Amino acid sequence: MHHLKKSDLAISAKPSRTEAEEAVRILLAYAGDDLTREGLSDTPKRVIKAYEEYYSGYKEDPRGFLQRTFSEVSGYSDVVLLRDIPFYSHCEHHMAPIEGVVHVAYWPNKKVVGISKLARVVDAFARRLQIQENMTAEIATVIQEVLQPHGVAVYISAAHHCMMGRGVNKAGAILVTSHFTGVYETDRAARADVKSLIRI
Repeated sequence: MHHLKKSDLAISAKPSRTEAEEAVRILLAYAGDDLTREGLSDTPKRVIKAYEEYYSGYKEDPRGFLQRTFSEVSGYSDVVLLRDIPFYSHCEHHMAPIEGVVHVAYWPNKKVVGISKLARVVDAFARRLQIQENMTAEIATVIQEVLQPHGVAVYISAAHHCMMGRGVNKAGAILVTSHFTGVYETDRAARADVKSLIRI
């Protein structure tokens, strides 16, 4: 069995599929399982295939999803809110799952974007190693930068498996984070309005 050395990984920015599968074998052996048993024979391949999906956000540009906008909105000039966008991510500290929902609101300034694009922005950031606080700010910031609305409000509520299955073992605990830009950062009344729409 070829064992990866630290110097091997430093050669290229991204290891090969073969090296990645070998890393999974090493972790399985470290966990104490028998690598020769039938149930584990294809596990390294399956894990790497799953990783390609879990971390597909590294290949996506969230800004790209917001490029196609619409300016003809028949005079509409109020909040646009997409609630309860489900997401699945992994924490960067333990690579444990994070599961929850994102609420995205923005107050358009001349242009709007298709609602599916907001969900794609969420996925692009969720499918990376994350800290929930960072993810909340990243979503709001990219929408503010590209669409340049009057303001953006992003709320995330999620369960962190690193807290549920290890450490303090507190199943059911939910972390709630928020980030505001523009009018939602400066105007308490506007922020209260968007909170009431999300029912926070």
